[in-house]
Amino acid sequence: MKDFKVSRSYTTQGGIHVQMTGTQLSYQNAIEPIIDALDEHAGVLLASSYEYPGRYTRWDMGFVDPPVRIVSSGRSFTITALNERGRVLLAPIFGALERLDAVCDLKSDKDQIQGSISLPQQRFPEEQRSRQFSIFSVLRQIIRMFSDADEHYLGLYGAFGYDLAFQFEPIEFKLERPPDKRDLVLYIPDELTIIDHHLQRAVSYKYEFRVNDASTEGISRTGEATPYRGSMKVLKSRDHEPGEFAALVRVAQESFKRGDLFEVVPGQLFYEACPTPPSEIFRRLRERNPAPYGMLMNLGQGEYLVGASPEMFLRSEGRRIETCPISGTIARGEDAIHDAEQILKLLSSEKENSELTMCTDVDRNDKSRICEPGSVRVIGRRQIEMYSRVIHTVDHVEGILREGFDALDAFLSHAWAVTVTGAPKLWAMRFIEEHERSPRAWYGGAIGLLGFDGNVNTGLTLRTIRIQNGIAEVRAGATILIDSDPDSEERETELKASAFIDGIRTPRNNQASPSVVATDSQKPKRIFLVDCEDSFVNTLADYLRQAGAEVLTLRGVMSVQDFREQLSSYGPDLVFFSPGPGSPSDFEVPAKIGAAVEMQKPVFGVCLGLQGMVEYFGGELGLLGYPMHGKASRIKVLGGRIFEGLPKQFVAGRYHSLYAIREKLPSVLEITAESEDGVIMAIEHKSLPVAAVQFHPESIMSLKDKVGLQLVRNVIAVLTEKQRPQEVAATWSRQ
Repeated sequence: MKDFKVSRSYTTQGGIHVQMTGTQLSYQNAIEPIIDALDEHAGVLLASSYEYPGRYTRWDMGFVDPPVRIVSSGRSFTITALNERGRVLLAPIFGALERLDAVCDLKSDKDQIQGSISLPQQRFPEEQRSRQFSIFSVLRQIIRMFSDADEHYLGLYGAFGYDLAFQFEPIEFKLERPPDKRDLVLYIPDELTIIDHHLQRAVSYKYEFRVNDASTEGISRTGEATPYRGSMKVLKSRDHEPGEFAALVRVAQESFKRGDLFEVVPGQLFYEACPTPPSEIFRRLRERNPAPYGMLMNLGQGEYLVGASPEMFLRSEGRRIETCPISGTIARGEDAIHDAEQILKLLSSEKENSELTMCTDVDRNDKSRICEPGSVRVIGRRQIEMYSRVIHTVDHVEGILREGFDALDAFLSHAWAVTVTGAPKLWAMRFIEEHERSPRAWYGGAIGLLGFDGNVNTGLTLRTIRIQNGIAEVRAGATILIDSDPDSEERETELKASAFIDGIRTPRNNQASPSVVATDSQKPKRIFLVDCEDSFVNTLADYLRQAGAEVLTLRGVMSVQDFREQLSSYGPDLVFFSPGPGSPSDFEVPAKIGAAVEMQKPVFGVCLGLQGMVEYFGGELGLLGYPMHGKASRIKVLGGRIFEGLPKQFVAGRYHSLYAIREKLPSVLEITAESEDGVIMAIEHKSLPVAAVQFHPESIMSLKDKVGLQLVRNVIAVLTEKQRPQEVAATWSRQ
């Protein structure tokens, strides 16, 4: 690893002289000290643990003890120096705001600036909606003051609340807001840890500021430490009783019938006592719920945000802006095969398609207000993203800003995303205000960075835990359409919330595997696996081991005499013949099955093993008109002990050209399963512990519901069960 060190001096557009130095850190665990510190110290960590090429990037950036905090509530704001270094910056910020028409009632002391936003203009064209007087007028002025096109890390970091939209859109509040609510908390840092996971490089960037005769140089980087105080109890578990959210869906559907709404995204809030510190919850989410917009924020006043958001809000680079609307959700499967089925179901759903289509149409409209004509393009359509418990469909939309507009205009033109509000957006937000049970606070807003280089990088605030005074809140929503199923939508909100409630409740790696002492009856069964040079033998061996067996695998090219000696030496409980190429005679499978039967060993075969078993007992094989190699077929169970507890029909994979001729099958063998095209798929001997299947239980095509593995478990249990001594001789007498 080469040492990395950089130093740069520059003067911002507002006349602030900045000295930046960057020093390389050890890449391993570079961000961990910040995670630990954020339990007690103000600051922000933005961490990405999920990447989609061309859409998300894997960066971590964080800091503690920033010098300045900006807070707004309604039309009032405060800018606070959090330490001596922050006091150096208050004077130039105050001077810049004094010249701003959007600000009134401005006053300052050495530690704080206070002010209000002037009343908005009464009339303005829609193209200028984002330029109304608001707290963003203040932010735009501060960004301009610190502006430098080559400074790519310094900026305003923090959280933007849902109510900020109502500085731009007329709405009457129906839900009571708490007196201490905050709509925006942003920090100006002076030391940043930046981790580039692609380059596997971590760098600490430190900044010194000089304004006229005042300078931060030589002043220590300190901040107040306030220990986290958790809670062990909570007064209520949710703001909707079971069934009430489904009732809300029905109310929304009446609005759809009237044409008031096309879609709406209401949510419900879940509460949890949170004795565990935010740092530990963040680590749990990072481990269990990788996401492109992970966050851990100490916002002061006992308030934290811990999240794993899947959705970009808005990102800009120069004049290009982009968003990634997410809509369309289905639960994850139990394994990759079930996931694939769920993805197909999701992509085939007209309702889920409509969800995302309407969201993207609204998103394109948001961009068209401030983008060059013809530049708004959908560059990714219904792409799949997979998270810990859900699968989403995602679009990717870009546009080019028109002259006269900047990234903040783009940010405000999208506030707030259709994927958490609905369409038409303003009517959907009014519906939410009238029908949700509690104010959204940070949910549905954004988190991230307004850069001093003019760029924006933000994620949508969802899949986020808000912790206030030791109580955790998890809000989850669902996109409602006219054809929504109310009960399913309620379950969807519960599913989305469950991963984050689990992050609060369940420690990492808390379940150790229990130690089991085997008795004689519990000793693993010994399986002699005959490898007929097939490409699937090791997977079969793995299945046998998963079923608790001890497995010895030997190549089937051994002579029959060697085979007998191996059986005598190893003493298996079951002889297992694998699939293989060619015909059974190529590996003397019929003769070896005969040797095993004569030595009173239970026998099971797969594919070539079934064919060899048929030949040993006197049956004949035929050649399929069209080989079934890597083909899936529906298997119909006709009987047999090895299929106990399995579905009467299931899908399994086939790899064969030879097959057992039904009319030539000896009477001692019973057909226990067949394919949809009438080919014998399983046989069992009527009296001996001998059975076989033609399909491949180990194939990926047999993974659904773990049918293949369960079949292997059944085979071991059924064919190796003990018999009373007086029955043994009769059982093994050749029929």
